[in-house]
Amino acid sequence: MAVDTSTRKPAAGTPAKGKPVRRRSSVALKIFMAVTGLLLVGFLYVHMIGNLKIFFGEETFDHYAHWLRSIGTPLLPEAWYLYIQRGVLTVAVVGHIVAATILARRARLARPVKYAHRPKVQGSYAARTMRWGGVIVLLFVIYHILDLTTLTLNPHGVHGEVYRNVAEDFAPGRWYVTLFYTLSIVAVGLHLRHGLFSAARTLGQQSPRSAVVVRAAALVLSVTLVVGYLSVPFAVLVGLVD
Repeated sequence: MAVDTSTRKPAAGTPAKGKPVRRRSSVALKIFMAVTGLLLVGFLYVHMIGNLKIFFGEETFDHYAHWLRSIGTPLLPEAWYLYIQRGVLTVAVVGHIVAATILARRARLARPVKYAHRPKVQGSYAARTMRWGGVIVLLFVIYHILDLTTLTLNPHGVHGEVYRNVAEDFAPGRWYVTLFYTLSIVAVGLHLRHGLFSAARTLGQQSPRSAVVVRAAALVLSVTLVVGYLSVPFAVLVGLVD
């Protein structure tokens, strides 16, 4: 006897057709987040090293800022390298945020029923840190651009006088700017610590033994970044840079 299978339901536990596709899509998004995150981390370290040139004096720091505008010349018109760099970083940041938003939404949809009581485990803490840390970092980037790139919010605001712009920006009387900068950089460090470990996991790190090494490396790199960036405003605050 022929069996009508047109209305047969899938066996229990059989995934819907769309789930494998979504799973592959989520994996691709995680890889994209890891790659764009590592690109942004690389920029942060290069930028930090450049910032530390302020300790070599006003002439050296201003010369370094001018050199950045001349990279690629005469092949490229002056400052085009910076515009290309900013374009790539903007795409990376926007893509990183979009991918994170999609993954967070899928995670919520996968758990439609809220728990009556969910303990604050390490995973949920890390997720909250990444989420709110990401928002703080985004707001800081916007402010930082308006302050020290376009100079719209900078109290000195003279193009070419980079050393003086930084010194006036973090002057003792503007302690609130230094406080906001400090909180933002600490948020960057927390975001980076978890992000580096997550990126390593996404890109293939699986061994429990190597996980300990990766966590330690992520912590060291994050602390180094925070100390490097905060050394400049605090040097201005205490008079080492004036």
